[in-house]
Parts: sequence; structure tokens; C-alpha cells
Amino acid sequence: MRIGFAAPTSGSWATPSHITELAGRADELGYASLWTFQRLLYPAGTQIGETYHSVLEPMISLGFLASCTRRVKLGVAVVNFPFMSPIQLAKQAAAVDVLSEGRLLLGLGLGWSEEEFIAAGATSERRGPRAVEYVRCLEAIFSGQADFVGEFYRVPSAEVLPRPVQQPRPPIYFGGNVPAALRRAGRIADGWISSSRADLTRIGESAQLVRASAEEAGRDPAAAQIIVRGLVRITAERDRDRPLTGTPDQIRDDFAALEAQGVDEVFIDLNFDPGVGNPSADAAASVARGHEALETFAPEAGQ
Repeated sequence: MRIGFAAPTSGSWATPSHITELAGRADELGYASLWTFQRLLYPAGTQIGETYHSVLEPMISLGFLASCTRRVKLGVAVVNFPFMSPIQLAKQAAAVDVLSEGRLLLGLGLGWSEEEFIAAGATSERRGPRAVEYVRCLEAIFSGQADFVGEFYRVPSAEVLPRPVQQPRPPIYFGGNVPAALRRAGRIADGWISSSRADLTRIGESAQLVRASAEEAGRDPAAAQIIVRGLVRITAERDRDRPLTGTPDQIRDDFAALEAQGVDEVFIDLNFDPGVGNPSADAAASVARGHEALETFAPEAGQ
């Protein structure tokens, strides 16, 4: 199972120097991937966590990561497609793929915050059919010769260059937790990315549904990648209700349990730790915890 790491994206540690430092170290240590995520705003009076209070724009962050790494894959988990036109996202994705020399992993989400839909001038209606057409439109744009007319999206006949380095397109993954989203991921995407709220003790059920849907669509189920956001927290005592919390050995056991459930990749995400992904957190302490996790779970350290 591959191990990735979420770049500093949320809170006080998400600064140029800290991102460069931790991303560069992850690249040196052989991590498979670095990840960002999207949040447009923090609604007034909200009850959602501090992780969402201050979040860097994910595609721009990937461009920055491309400049300070050489090998590691660069992923977004996820950017919500209703908030961007296909041509806008395709241009950003192609730029990241070109600047990183073919390292982009593109995760797409449906969106869930009503306030964000309002602010983006987007609609939450018929998101499922829109998602399917959105991917078809992206593929047409990535071909370099766009001429797309659909029910929801249109791109007039035109050249769209540069094309992504990865052909025919960068890998596309879907987020979402409901069965329809899982089936959609298996049917038209390259795999599925779990959310921060996923029950990791039952992730195998989601993996099976994704792969069964891929097989029903005539695709290779083994090729459908299952990627898990791992909310890792190193502590002296085990929290029985929270996988990936405890001593390093206990967390490695949890990694093994995820792999046994069919997970292809888990990326360590400290942004969702309230003591890290928080505007009021001690940035130096957060970076120190980032280094601790990077060194402890480095791929070669587990061999």
C-alpha cells in the first residue's frame, strides 16, 4: 500500500517556507503523493471545525508544490466541480501537470456547503448527471481539440493548449460517501477518495462497491484505486474509537488493516488535527509534528 502526506493547507502552518520544508522532505523520503483540499469560505455562525477556517486554494497550492518537489505525485482531495467551469479547471489541471512534468492526481467532489454553492453562483441540482458530463467535457478539453456540447456544459470548437503531460488525461478520482457516488467512481473515474468523516473500519465495503461498479461497466475492477485520507495522530494511548490514533506501531497496524480491506493508498493528513489545522495553532509545533509523522511513517521505515 502506498503512503502519501497532506501538505500544509489549513491553519497557521500553511506558509511558503513550511510547505517547501515538509513537501521537500516527503519527496526525499519516498512518499507516494502530496495532497491539498478545497474550502471556499467559513460561514458565519458555523459549527464546522477549525480546519475549514483558513484554507489555501488547492490548485494554486499544487502549482507551488510542483516547484519544490521533483518526484512525488501531487493530488487534490478534492476540488468541488460545481464551483468551477470545466474549462477553468481543465486549464488549471493542465498547468499543474505541465509544471510538475506529469504528476497531477485530480480528485473531484460534488460539494456540500450551501453557503459555498451560493457564493460560487452554482447549483446543487442534478449533481450526479452533471458530474458524469463534467468528466466527459474535461476529456474533450484535454484532447487539445475541444468541441463539446452537452446538457449542462458547452465548449465551442477550439484548440486548448498546452495539453496535460499525462495522456489521454491525468487520473481522475471521485469523492463522496453515498452509494451512488461510489458507484459513479467505479463507473467513470480512476478510483475513489474517502472523506475525513469516513468510517475506516468499514472502508472495505466502499471499496467493494466501487470495484463492483467498475466491473459492471466492463472495466478492470483491480484498476480502480481506493485512496484514503488518514487522520493520523501519534499519542501515547490508543483511542479505540479512532483508527490511526495511538503509538506508531498501533498506527502501522491500522495501515495494514486498511490494506487488507482493499485500500491502495493512504495519505497522512494532519490538517484535520485541531492542534495543527487551525489559524491559532502554534505553527512551529505543527511543523514539528509534521516532521515526526514524516520520519515515523516514511515508506522505507516500514520495509
